[in-house]
Amino acid sequence: MSGVVDGRVVIVTGAGRGIGRAHALAFAAEGAKVVVNDIGAGLDGSATGESPAEQVVAEIFAAGGEAVVNGDDVADWAGAENLIRTAIDTYGRLDVLVNNAGFLRDRMLVGMSEQEWDAVVRVHLKGHFATLRHAAAYWRAEAKAGNPVDARIVNTSSGAGLQGSIGQGNYAAAKAGIAEMTIQAAAELKNYGVTVNAIAPAARTRMTVGAGGAMAEAMAAPEDGFDAMAPENISPLVVWLGSVESKDVTGRVFEVEGGKITVAEGWRHGPTEDKGARWEPKEIGPVVADLLAKAEPPVPVYGA
Repeated sequence: MSGVVDGRVVIVTGAGRGIGRAHALAFAAEGAKVVVNDIGAGLDGSATGESPAEQVVAEIFAAGGEAVVNGDDVADWAGAENLIRTAIDTYGRLDVLVNNAGFLRDRMLVGMSEQEWDAVVRVHLKGHFATLRHAAAYWRAEAKAGNPVDARIVNTSSGAGLQGSIGQGNYAAAKAGIAEMTIQAAAELKNYGVTVNAIAPAARTRMTVGAGGAMAEAMAAPEDGFDAMAPENISPLVVWLGSVESKDVTGRVFEVEGGKITVAEGWRHGPTEDKGARWEPKEIGPVVADLLAKAEPPVPVYGA
């Protein structure tokens, strides 16, 4: 029986472990040819000397699928370009890019270093943009050459990026940027046959269990029954978003956890008061109070 992405060529970044690994295996199980990207980094981004991508590729081959390893740094401009080239050179084309790679350097903003900020923003936000940019250039060239393009980009935001997360200001800012970049790219790439969506997943990974406290407890595997925090629960939505069936869905962010899928509703125009002339500062207080009374309350920041 053919899968929903049968024959499609897919790149998954950060696919050596956790959610990325689950994505790669799920795409392969549904018939895709997968480029498994991972640099084998630790939670803080440091090199470990491990090759988890090779293990994932071996699993895919053992199950009868097709896959290839790529070890490029997604936030390196030339590395991101080579990642896209790996898919094209190996399988003749690229159909789906799943941006998943990332790591954490958690700290309260008041104590965060410049390096901790830069490192996290680099791998998440620039790492998403660099791969997206090179993939989009390839698809634009194909479209302009008259070749059919039915491509997909699936980015990875986070609840932290949608609502904020205490002690994760660098990560939250980067993930918020990814959510907005998804909307931007969807608008810019639609004429080339490319859809762009994002997920904000909640699952048990090295990053989440390392957070400790209540989060780690909530992420713990159950002794029996449905494991709502298993990373494999995230992948079915991502695989479907990578399929030809999802061609009419673009510019959306989906929260996904266990068996629950939610369409996130981000920034939109709320209550308005228009004087029709310039406001005086002394007039503003009652106006803002009235607007806030009419507005939907914000979702609480995680950990607040």
